[in-house]
Amino acid sequence: MAQNNLPSNSEFRNLLHALDLVAKQIRTGRVEADYAIRQIDKVSNKLKDLAQEQESAKSAGRFEALYQVSRILGTSLDLQTVLDQVMDAVIQLTGAERGFLMLNNDDGVLTIKAARNYDQETLSDTKKGYSRTVANMVMDSGNAMLTTDAQADPRLKEQQSVMTQSFRSIMAAPLIARGRVIGVAYVENSFVAGLFSPQDLETLEALAGQASVAIDNAILFEETDEKLSKRVDELTMLRRIDLQLVQKLDTQAAMRYTLEMVARISQATQGHLGVIQGDPREIMATHHYSSDNNQTKSTKEHPIHLQNAYPKAWEAVDRGQTIIFDTGQYGLITVMVVPIMLKERAIGVVILLREDGGTFTEDDQELVERIVTRAAINIENGRLFDAVRAANQAKTEFVGIVAHDLKAPMTSIQGYSDLLLMQPDNLDERQVRFLERIGNTVRRMEILVTDLADVTRIESGQFLMEEIRVSPYKVMDALRESLMPQMQERQHTYNETIEDNLPDLFTDYYRLMQVLTNLLTNAIKYTPDSGSITMTLKQLNERIQFSVSDSGIGLSAEQIKQLGTPFWRAEDEFTRSQQGTGLGFFITRSLIEQMGSRIQIESTVGEGSTFTFDVAIAPDDAPSSPMAEA
Repeated sequence: MAQNNLPSNSEFRNLLHALDLVAKQIRTGRVEADYAIRQIDKVSNKLKDLAQEQESAKSAGRFEALYQVSRILGTSLDLQTVLDQVMDAVIQLTGAERGFLMLNNDDGVLTIKAARNYDQETLSDTKKGYSRTVANMVMDSGNAMLTTDAQADPRLKEQQSVMTQSFRSIMAAPLIARGRVIGVAYVENSFVAGLFSPQDLETLEALAGQASVAIDNAILFEETDEKLSKRVDELTMLRRIDLQLVQKLDTQAAMRYTLEMVARISQATQGHLGVIQGDPREIMATHHYSSDNNQTKSTKEHPIHLQNAYPKAWEAVDRGQTIIFDTGQYGLITVMVVPIMLKERAIGVVILLREDGGTFTEDDQELVERIVTRAAINIENGRLFDAVRAANQAKTEFVGIVAHDLKAPMTSIQGYSDLLLMQPDNLDERQVRFLERIGNTVRRMEILVTDLADVTRIESGQFLMEEIRVSPYKVMDALRESLMPQMQERQHTYNETIEDNLPDLFTDYYRLMQVLTNLLTNAIKYTPDSGSITMTLKQLNERIQFSVSDSGIGLSAEQIKQLGTPFWRAEDEFTRSQQGTGLGFFITRSLIEQMGSRIQIESTVGEGSTFTFDVAIAPDDAPSSPMAEA
C-alpha cells in the first residue's frame, strides 16, 4: 500500500500545534476566522488523504479477506460466537469504528446481539447508541443503506439519535435467510464523513449473505430439543456439501453435484438443472438426474429447453421464489422449481419431480433451497474460473504461434549474418562487430523463443517425453564436452563425484540433458570467476540422484520461494549482469516433475547452492536409443 499521503512526524506536530492555537483562540474569545479556517482545512485535507489511504488498503485486501472470512464463518454453532465472528469480520472489512448485529425478535423488535469495536472488544451498554431509524429502514425494506454524512442526509438529519450522537458515516445491510429478513448488520463512524464507499456496501452485503447462513444455522441449532438431532444431521450434511462444492471450481462438476444432492435428499425421481442464457433468454438444461440408475448426466448432446417443458419455470425465476405444483395426465406428478439466485439475480433453476405419488414437504423445500443457495456462488465461481482458464489457454496458444512464427525469420537473419561473416575481406572492423552483435542477439532470441515454446507446451499439457534406456556416464560425457568451454572461460574448477557401476537411467535423454545443462549453466553464471562447481551422481534405491553444487552467490529463503516463477530474476546487481530470461528454471522444474521427481534446493547467501533431483533406473526391457547411446 502506498504511503505518500501519510503525514511525517514534523507535519503531524505542526497540525497538532495549529489545532492547539485555534482551540486557545476559541477559549479566549479572540478567534481569527481566516486563520482558523485555514488550519481546519489543512487537518480536514490530511484526514481525507488518510481516509483515501485506508480505502486503498481496504480495496486491496477486500477479496482476500472475504475468502478468509467465509472459511471462518460457520466453524462454530454457538450463536454468540458466530455473532461475534460476524461482527468482527464486518468491522475488519469496512474499517468501521464500531458495529452492531441486531436480530429480529418474535415481536418484531430489533435487539442488539453483538456490539463490537475495531479492537474486537465487546461494547458496554453505555456505548451501544446507534441510529434506530437506519436499522428499521433496512429491516422493513430488506435493502442495504449507506449514508456518507448522516448530519446532512435529508432522510436522517431530523432524527433525534442522529442529532444527539453526531453520527456521520453509517452503513447497514439486511441479514436474509430462507427468504426473510432475520436482522441487520450495522456499522458506523462518528468522526469521519464519507468513510464508507459503495464498494464497502457491496462488501457488507456479500458478508451479510454469508453471515446470514451462519447465523441462521446457529439459531436453528439452538431451537427446541425435539428438532435438535434432525438439525444437527442436516447441518453436518450441508457442511459436507459446502466442502465438496468449494473443491469444485469446475462449473459442470459443481452443477452435477448440486443436482445429484438435492434430488437424493428430496427423494426426487427425476431432476433437471438449467442455466439462463441467450437473448432472448432461455433456460437450457445442463444436467439431468434419474433415480432409476441414481446418476446425473450432462444434456450437452441433447439440450432441453426447460421453459418449454415447464412453463412455470419462468414464474419461479421472475419471482425469485420456489414454486411447487402438481401435474401429469396419466398419474400425479409433483414438481418443485427452485431458482438459483445470486445477488437477487436468477442465474439458473433446479427442477425436481416426484412421479411415485409422493410430495415435497416444507422441510424438503427448505433444505433444497439452502443447498441451492450455497451452490449458486460456487457455480458462478466455476463460470469465472472457466473464463479465466479459457483466456489463459488462448494466451498459451498465442504465445505458441508467435514462438513458432518467429523461428523462420530469425533463422534467415542468422543465416545471412553468417554468410556475410564468411567474406571478411569485404568487411571492415566496424561491420564485422555489428554482424557479430546481430548474431549474438539472434542467438539470445532463439533461446527465448525456444523457452517460450517449452512453456507453452508445459502449460497446455502437450509436453511429452520419450523414455528410453540412457547411460548416466554418456550423459556426463556429453555435458562435460558441451559446457567445459564456459567453465574455462570463467576459470571455474569443475569436479565430478560419480559412483562406479551405476545402472542405466529410464528417461528422456534430451530432456535430461536440457535439465542438467540449465542447472550447470546457472551454476557457471551465478558463481563469480574462479569458483568451484561439483556434479554428484549416486544410486538411492531404485533411482539415481543428481546434485549440482556451486560456490556462487547463493539464494535467500525468500528468493528460493520466488525461484521458478516465469520471468522472475533476483534484483541484485550480479544477477542482473548475467544474461537470462527467467524461464529456464521454470522449465527445468516442470521437466523434473514430469520425470517423477522434485527438485530440492539448499542455499546460503554468499556461500553457494545445491540443486538435487533423481531419475528412475531403467527396467530390464527398456528400449535404447542409438542417438542417446552415440
